[in-house]
Amino acid sequence: MEYEIWDNHTHLVLTLGETPEACLKESLKFADRLGISRVCLFSGNWKGRYDLTPDEMRASNDMVWRAVKAYPDRAFGYAHLNPKHTLACLDEMNRCIRDGPMVGVKLIAAEHCNRPTLDPIVELAMKLKAPVLQHTWLKITGNLTDESTPMELAELAARHPGATFICGHAGGDWEQGIRAVRPHPNIYADLCGGDPAAGFTEMAVRELGPERVLYGSDVNARSYASQLGKVLGADISESHRRLVLAGNIKRLLKPILDAKGIKI
Repeated sequence: MEYEIWDNHTHLVLTLGETPEACLKESLKFADRLGISRVCLFSGNWKGRYDLTPDEMRASNDMVWRAVKAYPDRAFGYAHLNPKHTLACLDEMNRCIRDGPMVGVKLIAAEHCNRPTLDPIVELAMKLKAPVLQHTWLKITGNLTDESTPMELAELAARHPGATFICGHAGGDWEQGIRAVRPHPNIYADLCGGDPAAGFTEMAVRELGPERVLYGSDVNARSYASQLGKVLGADISESHRRLVLAGNIKRLLKPILDAKGIKI
């Protein structure tokens, strides 16, 4: 059976080529094998670090900008932001989203997302009609110093009920993460980042409803195939599978794509 598939969570893999354009071209070859037609792309100059300076944020976004401009029918860019630098984040959102080709925000593990430094970022994202994808995790060995949890994202979402949030990785420890975001209808969970464990997708669909669950791969940390297996192998209905694979992210992005005149 054929599916339309949009990958909500991918990173620009800088080891795949000499330029951002070449890196995305190579990554899309692997996506093509699995029938993935669109990817949401962010995080160009990762360098193994989270606490990016404003200059590093800009450089990172410049690389993603170049890649998505080269493949506008295959990739949507998200502005890659470190909320410790709130004013710089607002400048980047205006540069990359308002005035540029990007359509979403990716907040990295550099600031706890329940802090007030994020409020202006979320308010601008609402104005721009951009969804906000927040990295979240619950590590059994302890989170990074400034790494956000799903519980902290729930606090932020409660302050901004009109914003659209994506809980990256569903918190890693997805049984806790799903329960943490369940009361907040403006939070969607993406399935990427961990091992393809049985029951993950089923629980997300059951507890959040099929309209609040998104397929993502977390390439390059994970593979397209292993993460896609979570959805294709899940014991859910075909109509729900189609929502998770593409229907939900298409609906979330429609307001900003319409505002930018992008037809899908």
